[in-house]
Amino acid sequence: MALIMHAGNGNHNAWKTLIAAEYCAVKVELVKDFQMGVSNKTPEFLKMNPMGKIPVLETPDGAVFESNAIARYVARLNPDNALFGSSPIDYAHVDQWIDFASLEVYTNLSRWGYPRMGYAVYLPPAEEAAIAGLKRALGALNTHLASNTYLVGHSVTLADIIMTCTLSFGFSRILTKGFTSEFPHVERYFWTMVNQPNFSKIMGEVKQTDSVPPVPSAKKPTPAKETAKLKAKEEPKKEVVKPKTEEVVEEEAPKPKAKNPLDLLPPSKMILDDWKRLYSNTKSNFREVAVKGFWDMYDPEGYSLWFCDYKYNDENTVSFVTMNKVGGFLQRMDLARKYAFGKMLVIGSEPPYKVQGLWLFRGKEIPKFVMEECYDMELYKWTEVDITDEAQKERASQMIEDHEPFEGEALLDAKCFK
Repeated sequence: MALIMHAGNGNHNAWKTLIAAEYCAVKVELVKDFQMGVSNKTPEFLKMNPMGKIPVLETPDGAVFESNAIARYVARLNPDNALFGSSPIDYAHVDQWIDFASLEVYTNLSRWGYPRMGYAVYLPPAEEAAIAGLKRALGALNTHLASNTYLVGHSVTLADIIMTCTLSFGFSRILTKGFTSEFPHVERYFWTMVNQPNFSKIMGEVKQTDSVPPVPSAKKPTPAKETAKLKAKEEPKKEVVKPKTEEVVEEEAPKPKAKNPLDLLPPSKMILDDWKRLYSNTKSNFREVAVKGFWDMYDPEGYSLWFCDYKYNDENTVSFVTMNKVGGFLQRMDLARKYAFGKMLVIGSEPPYKVQGLWLFRGKEIPKFVMEECYDMELYKWTEVDITDEAQKERASQMIEDHEPFEGEALLDAKCFK
């Protein structure tokens, strides 16, 4: 009996075994026309894996499930291969990195990616923890790869196969160039591995994603049948009148897209793009040029200015997690880019760090759509700046220019939304 793999096309967990098989000269056949959701629900499949998950490998001695176990099984079929290294310590290190790929890298990738792909419930705190855990894992991997071409020894091992397949899930689905650029040795390693002949034969061309999947809408669409039933109940039956043959029935013109209420406000003397341009182009005498220019442009009738203070600063005990938290907030505020400008400061030379900000919004209040769509807004206390109060106005000026020390403390980080 040949080795038969039950898995769909392009499954990164199945790739682990198929690549290992290439290195070991072992033949593994994929089941043709495998359909996830159908093929894995049959009694025959559930007898091999009661969980109904893929991949599953049929062998002459019985079925094997769990992708790492399957890959190990195939790698051991050829005792002359070097996929486990050449010594007991190599064996241990191979297993070490296999566990690391699964428990530290893939666990956090899936906790971040699956909710955004609609496979799990999206919870902002859980995503934040997953991203922090993933950065910690990739940081450790990056350190190791700074002085090593492969994970173990001087050639490809099963650890490299499993790590690369795990990373491919991230690179293709959720890890943008902006994210992975923080880990240059991981990037070099990944692209080196996927271009190895035995890898590319199975994986094909690997492309890095350009964007993180958006957060799924909390509103579930009503199924078409249910919608039809509801509509039938609500609307009385109307007599169908056939149009006369000589009449031409015109299609209804599409309704124009509703405008953002902020676009309907009276014109303001403050042109937001002009301010952003001044901020970006001022390289010296920032206080005299950019800050003064801001107050000259500011229109309290067309815009409002707000301080924000993070409500849970006692939780900010790790510097990079705190900075990532702020970065994530700014990323989710992208929906307001046309109508806002912001400065976010991470304050303090030791934990717990304080997060405070200054935001300029179009209109005389914080836009409703921003409050509804960006969950981070609720994590901050918002206070409108009273520009008639010289102390508040000076505080706002110092936040615009990243003045240090700020209120007697060092700045750990300063980010701008423009």
